Amino acid sequence: MSLQRYFRFLQERIGLDVESVGEPMVERALRQRCAALEATDLDDYWLHLQQSADEQQALIEAVIVPETWFFRYPESFTALVGLARTRLAELAGERPLRLLSLPCSTGEEPYSLAMALLDAGLSGSSFHIDGTDISPNSVAKAQQAVYGRNSFRGNELAFRERHFHKLEDSHKLDERVCQQVTLQVGNVLDPALSSRNGLYDFVFCRNLLIYFDVPTQQRVFEVLKRLVHAQGVLFIGPAEGSLLARLGMRPLGIAQSFAYVRQDGSTSVPEARPRRTVASPFAPRSPLPPPAPVPAPRALRSPQLAQAAPEPRESESELLASIARQANAGDSAQALAGCQRYLRQFAPKAQVYYWLGLLSDTDGNAPQALVHYRKALYLDPQHPEALVHLAALLAAQGDEAGARRLQERAARVGRESER
Repeated sequence: MSLQRYFRFLQERIGLDVESVGEPMVERALRQRCAALEATDLDDYWLHLQQSADEQQALIEAVIVPETWFFRYPESFTALVGLARTRLAELAGERPLRLLSLPCSTGEEPYSLAMALLDAGLSGSSFHIDGTDISPNSVAKAQQAVYGRNSFRGNELAFRERHFHKLEDSHKLDERVCQQVTLQVGNVLDPALSSRNGLYDFVFCRNLLIYFDVPTQQRVFEVLKRLVHAQGVLFIGPAEGSLLARLGMRPLGIAQSFAYVRQDGSTSVPEARPRRTVASPFAPRSPLPPPAPVPAPRALRSPQLAQAAPEPRESESELLASIARQANAGDSAQALAGCQRYLRQFAPKAQVYYWLGLLSDTDGNAPQALVHYRKALYLDPQHPEALVHLAALLAAQGDEAGARRLQERAARVGRESER
């Protein structure tokens, strides 16, 4: 029973759903803090916690484990460059662009935004970036702007040569980039954020919601929607789009960017094409050769079927990529037709049932969405997007226990994939 009060404390202070990170992680953090303060037991530590704001923050720091790197989800930055040019033209010198990275963690995301815009030829005076995070330790590291090997991942690291200088065993970010970013400690649920309503042209908030329960997810999305300017764009994580659709936002239609605008927005889509190809969360994880067609049993054949013209056959990878493009662009009818065509031509695949679930979900058909998400998880029990969206639907139907179990699985899958 003594642990429950700590779980409630974390939920009330930072919106953390303990099930999403697992009780053992919280228990380990509590043991660390008890040892640091030489508390005799959890009851003794609770007294310390109630009497010290510093210790409250120390516990939060012990629970939060930031995981980020430069230019994570690179297509989002490619999309940002084109959108930023369009938005600057609309502003016509009235003011600089305003961007927000929330949570900014140890600074890799807001500094990536700055590097992308500078590399695209935008002047430093034409934009400014705010970075906010609940962790003072993370913000302090971001302000130092010194990064080790773990912050540089992937094969495209030319930006490191342009914007960093080498230290003994790390890299220091150039001041030209740092001065574009203002960093501060803050909470997405802080009422003070209401003073920034409509302030930002671009808001990046990615992979935060997996740690929240469903009511907190909804509160956070409402905050984010208010922060974005009426003609602004919200960038989210790959698995977080379903709730946005229910909150009056729509995908912008730039593949793999995970960019959303208001339903009644008039944001222009730039003509720029992605500079590089990256693995899409919607593409097959390991493309398979198309299976050989299986002839129907003789008793099931009919003259009508025998006379029908054969359906044009596409490659499996081409059809999946087409479905992804259509769904990202909001072309639900074509994406649905593509899914149905896939299931007629190829063996069942989790990703296709996930897309069918997402299309049903967006269309307001929750029962059908549940069926499709469950089929996806039958074929791939670790499918992260299906786990997250099925959890949201179960919670909406009142099955909080089922939703929590799925959220915990999704969080575990996310941590394992990033390792």
